Amino acid sequence: MIIIISPAKSLYDHSPVQLEKYTEAYFLPEAEKVVSVLKKKKPTQLADLMGISTKLAELNFQRFQEWSLPFTPENSWQAVLMFNGDVYQGMKAETFSAAEFEIAQQKLRILSGVYGLLKPLDLIQPYRLEMGTNVSVARKKNLYEFWKTKITAKLNQELAEEKQAVLVNLASNEYFSAIDTKKIKARIITPAFKENKDGKYQMVSFFAKRARGLMSRFIIQNNISDPEEMKAFDLEGYYFNNQLSKDDNWVFTR
Repeated sequence: MIIIISPAKSLYDHSPVQLEKYTEAYFLPEAEKVVSVLKKKKPTQLADLMGISTKLAELNFQRFQEWSLPFTPENSWQAVLMFNGDVYQGMKAETFSAAEFEIAQQKLRILSGVYGLLKPLDLIQPYRLEMGTNVSVARKKNLYEFWKTKITAKLNQELAEEKQAVLVNLASNEYFSAIDTKKIKARIITPAFKENKDGKYQMVSFFAKRARGLMSRFIIQNNISDPEEMKAFDLEGYYFNNQLSKDDNWVFTR
């Protein structure tokens, strides 16, 4: 079983915990190609390209200018400890034990506009680049074209090594679109999280993102390999809703 999640726009400015163990991202040569394109863009161009403020554009211009290989513990830190969005606040990876980090390293993958596909302990440097950003890299018209074949092939390689070829999609639609689902050689389970509002179940973005992190935490801490065990997910009041679930689109409500 492999879980996929999205990265976050919010980043820590330093690692919340110090881990000695780290790994190297698989697609660093490709990441260098992506960053080399962005290094050539001025802050005003980044602001237009990403739809961000002047202040954020200046920050990310600086990040891209400073981005350099090789990555070391002195100039970078582990991916799962850099992102600080709703998903990651739900997951709370900074509280994981050494054994839980090992399980996360086996089961969890983070999709990324710069790095393609990351393991939790892969060293990265700070960046902001959403997968949907309309930027051309290596004669590919956008990041989806640049990454889709690479990410899909890598996931298939890793899924082939699993006891059960199951991909748990806890990513946003923007990032999940970077995978060629027709070529994925696995069962794809997509959990959704809904809130009871006046007797009707609705998806609320903030809660849904946090719940994706909670589900990731639940799978990692319980070392789940059989997807049926995911139905026992009960963190923060959620439960599996059999009536609303259909096929491999599993709905959890509270």
